[in-house]
Amino acid sequence: MGNQTIPKTFSQRQLRVGELVKQNLGELFIRNEAKIPSINSKLITVTEVRMTPDLKTARVYVIPLGGVDMQETVRVLTEYSHLVRKALSKRLVIKFLPKLTFVEDNSFEYAEKIEKIIKEIKINDTEKKRYN
Repeated sequence: MGNQTIPKTFSQRQLRVGELVKQNLGELFIRNEAKIPSINSKLITVTEVRMTPDLKTARVYVIPLGGVDMQETVRVLTEYSHLVRKALSKRLVIKFLPKLTFVEDNSFEYAEKIEKIIKEIKINDTEKKRYN
């Protein structure tokens, strides 16, 4: 058996609970139910929630509107995660309310970077065809 690496896949249960937490956090932020001081939660988008296998911890990927002050937003959300968790407990009826860990979602920046590289490759190919 030894030291085999198992590809990271999520169970149906993790995916289902993650989606449930994501939807409820989104509604919670839109309605500003968490009452987080110094931040307008209506401007926060929850892009993904990944649950641990025991469903006791949730990694919440967030992005503020326009991607402005992303690190500050994550810092404030982390600092006041107890308020978010309290508001979430009123919406969800599950055995364990997960501990929330907020993370910056850089997937949009990464996608833009890849798209830019693809455009540059297409432009270079077009120029090569023109001169051949």
